[in-house]
Amino acid sequence: METYTTDDALTLMGFGKFQALVLAYAGMGWVAEAMEVMLLSFLGPVVREEWNVSPQDESLLSSVVFAGMLIGACAWGFISDRYGRKTVLLLSTLLTSGLGLLSALSINYLCLLVLRFFVGIGVGSGHVFSSWFLEFVPAGNRGTWMVIFSFFWTIGTVLEASLAWAVLSALSWRWLLALSSLPCFLLLLFFRITPESPRYLCAQNRMTDARFVLERMAIANQAALPMGVLTYHQETKTECITHVSEDEHLIPVREKEHTDRNAISSKSGAVAVLHKLLSHNLLKSTLLLWFVYYASSFAYYGITLLTSQLSDVNRSCKSDLVFEVHQNNGNLYKDTFITSLAGLILSALLVDRFGRKATMSCLMFACCAFLGPLVLHQNELLTTTLLFGARACGTGATTTLCLYAPEVYPTYVRSTGVGIATAIGKIGGVICPLVAVGMLRSCHQMEAVLVFELVLFLAGVSCILFPVETKGREMD
Repeated sequence: METYTTDDALTLMGFGKFQALVLAYAGMGWVAEAMEVMLLSFLGPVVREEWNVSPQDESLLSSVVFAGMLIGACAWGFISDRYGRKTVLLLSTLLTSGLGLLSALSINYLCLLVLRFFVGIGVGSGHVFSSWFLEFVPAGNRGTWMVIFSFFWTIGTVLEASLAWAVLSALSWRWLLALSSLPCFLLLLFFRITPESPRYLCAQNRMTDARFVLERMAIANQAALPMGVLTYHQETKTECITHVSEDEHLIPVREKEHTDRNAISSKSGAVAVLHKLLSHNLLKSTLLLWFVYYASSFAYYGITLLTSQLSDVNRSCKSDLVFEVHQNNGNLYKDTFITSLAGLILSALLVDRFGRKATMSCLMFACCAFLGPLVLHQNELLTTTLLFGARACGTGATTTLCLYAPEVYPTYVRSTGVGIATAIGKIGGVICPLVAVGMLRSCHQMEAVLVFELVLFLAGVSCILFPVETKGREMD
């Protein structure tokens, strides 16, 4: 009997109107996450002024949100693999929108901290939105569409900055919190028409439901499904497999995974998933992904801090080693937008042509090269140019990483694997300000730059060591 897989169907139908609607919904999820993260830049100072909060207590606001995001990234990933992508899309959106709006009514600073912590948990589901979108995209141009999807994050940061500029001058921070939750309410309005991932449905052996989603896609795209019966596992000629390398493990999926999924669906699901992620087949990819996520987040926030903090440091340090950067907030937001766009264009040009590993490693090393001259005194123009290049390369590398990670893992552990890696990345984002700001404030700029150089170099080497190239590969 003739059969076909989800990948066969997606390749035949191509990227059409159905995927465009999925892109719009998932993209709005990333806009919402970006707005909630960007909100922290404006909320702390105005709350400190209203409630006379100390600078130390003010920093708790960002800390509790990042702590929530760390917990949420892990929890939503497991829930997504266990109960479905749509379940997470709904629950996380309800949590973020409801408590985000409720936090606008906070009666004191402690109440605000508690509510924003739970908002952070909701926002931690961002990686599920990206994985859910990628599971609808044909393998051939998955890289390009992930880059386009990533642009929604940039849109969210620009929207939040514009909203803060308009609202804080005319109204109050409470209005800013309320209005920032609007994208989540838009997601709730359109939730009923969002489809479950056909890959997830196939992995759960719900073939009828998966075929129904693919039929909806065929109608929307004005295309036809392949002839035959939808299957999750392709036939293989291998009669006996005594050892499967990590390269072979990804595609096609072997019969062994039936046993794996049954184990993961058992009562000790969380332990079984972690055991699978650290199994022989996935151990190298998992450990390298954890480090690269950590390094990428550490470097990204570090470069941003270098750009925004150095002008203050120059006024307090009398060392001969100075960075002559003078930026106001308006220029910082404009430069963030431009560098994000430049990084996305870079990754779009490279990722489907040269592959994920080559793109990530080249951009990491390029970022390293841009930062290198900053260990010595440079003039203002050159310093600004070098930081611009470093941020663009860092953005491109992070975008490619967010594409690569979901492609590495099988469907039944994909969200959990990416969620844990994302959570480890958040740790890098938390530690970076402690290291970078501490060094800068103590007039050790050279040492701060060298730390970023080392982290980026090791991340580039790690990208080369990834055992699998996922360019053009099927996800199942």
